[in-house]
Amino acid sequence: MKTVAVLFGGKSSEYEVSLSSAYGALTNINTEKYNIVKLGITREGQFWYYCDTNEKIADGTWIDGEKYPVSLDLTGGGLIVFRNGEIERIHVDRVLPMIHGKFCEDGTMQGMFAVAGISVAGCDCASSAVCMDKAITKAIVDAETGIRQAWTIVADAADCPVKENEETPEIADLRRRCERKFGYPMFVKPSRAGSSVGASKVKTAAAFNKAMFVAFAEDTKVLVEECIGGPELEVAVLEENGKYTVAGPAEIDVGSSEFYDYETKYVSDASSYYLPARLSEEKQQEVRDKALAIFKALDCRGYSRVDFFLRKNGEFVFNEINTLPGFTPISMYPKMMIHHGISYAEIIDRLIG
Repeated sequence: MKTVAVLFGGKSSEYEVSLSSAYGALTNINTEKYNIVKLGITREGQFWYYCDTNEKIADGTWIDGEKYPVSLDLTGGGLIVFRNGEIERIHVDRVLPMIHGKFCEDGTMQGMFAVAGISVAGCDCASSAVCMDKAITKAIVDAETGIRQAWTIVADAADCPVKENEETPEIADLRRRCERKFGYPMFVKPSRAGSSVGASKVKTAAAFNKAMFVAFAEDTKVLVEECIGGPELEVAVLEENGKYTVAGPAEIDVGSSEFYDYETKYVSDASSYYLPARLSEEKQQEVRDKALAIFKALDCRGYSRVDFFLRKNGEFVFNEINTLPGFTPISMYPKMMIHHGISYAEIIDRLIG
């Protein structure tokens, strides 16, 4: 029986989403087929071997449950647990990461486990890092596929110092460049943050500086993009040893929200969706083909969710790719796969496999 370590928590701003995703995975994983161990990481970055109930993960109280200090054996392919004054070594065959955002989705955890010789479900260190950086993703997708994307200007914190309540000359110059290139509204977003954390829709010149301040609080590299009108579409890709399942697309209706931000994705009930999207079969296949082309161009494996906008003229515009999509009860990746005929439990089993 293979031992699978489910990784949850973490130092990311998406900590709560990680707990919800981990709970979903843990309550659907085949415990008759796999021996499950749970690795929790606090907001401060402390690693724990967690032995208590899944419900405490779901409600965020796992940190007060039964747990023991743990470290990674970089030479033996397993864990070193310090339990009641004794050292226990646990071999791990596979890691199932359920941590979104920084310090996992960016490839850091994948690299650490790779050093220890433990395989991780999903994208590897390199593709995770590439896909986490929206600027690099855009460059590769453009060069490899030519698929339409939003016009973008990239800003670096070293060249664009920002103050919360005062527009610096550098930010003012950047604002004017963006106004000339694509005008209002425009989007400001961190290059290396997930789930729309730190992203803002900017409608006026007066709002530009605040949006830059918010984005630079999350990352030292920020993207300013043209606003693409039209609905957002999401496609789920599952890769298994070179064989691909592409599910969707789903169409997101953000309701009263300005855009599909963190609050709309995970907290409020403002958004709804259409699955399948309100497209002809031909257009659905077209966006699935584009999603798979992007997945391959970025050297992804395991699974990812690929997001697009659909313009009024029928053109698909690539938005971003998520290599560790949410597995919460309202997350679109499992919804699309379930609609495709693959149950939640089967998705987890196939990812581990």
